[in-house]
Amino acid sequence: MLKNRNTAQNSSPLYAMIKAILFASAVFGLIACSPSEQHSDDSSISAPLSLRTPELTSLGFLSAIYVDRNVDKAKLYVDEPLKEILSHYYIAASVQRNMLNLSMTDVELEVDEVDIDFFRKFTDDVTVIIKIKGLRGGQQWIDDRTLRLHKRNGNWIIVEIMPEKRQVNG
Repeated sequence: MLKNRNTAQNSSPLYAMIKAILFASAVFGLIACSPSEQHSDDSSISAPLSLRTPELTSLGFLSAIYVDRNVDKAKLYVDEPLKEILSHYYIAASVQRNMLNLSMTDVELEVDEVDIDFFRKFTDDVTVIIKIKGLRGGQQWIDDRTLRLHKRNGNWIIVEIMPEKRQVNG
C-alpha cells in the first residue's frame, strides 16, 4: 500500500513539473559552463571594451598591426587623433615604418612592463611597454614600444605611441 501511494505521487502534475524544472536547470547549467564554439584565440578582441586591461589593449593594437596587418582592427584601440593618422597611412606596413619606426615580420608580442599597480582602478593614465620579437631585415630582432593609455568611460584607449629613446636588440 505504501508503494502504491508513492506511485500515485510520482505521477502527479506537480511532481512532473518539478522534474521538468530540475532537468531544465541542469541542462542550462551545463550549457552555461561549457566553452563557446566561437571562442577567439585573441582575448583582447573577444573581451568587451569595458573588460579590457591596458595590457590587452596594447597587445591587441600591436597584434592588429604586426600579426593581422589590419589597420581597421587597430583603430578599435586608439583615440580619434590616432585613428586619423592610421587612416592616413592606410596599410599596416606604412604604420610599422612611419608611426612605430619598426618594420618587422613573424612577430611575437609580450607585455614587458606596466606602470600600474594594485590601485589600477584609481588611475586613468598608464604606460605599457610591449616587447616585440621577430624578423627585421631577415634577421632576428628584439625591440620594444611604449604606449600611453587613458581610461575613458571605463575603457582603456591608446592616446600616444611614445617616442623611442634607444634601440634595443636583446
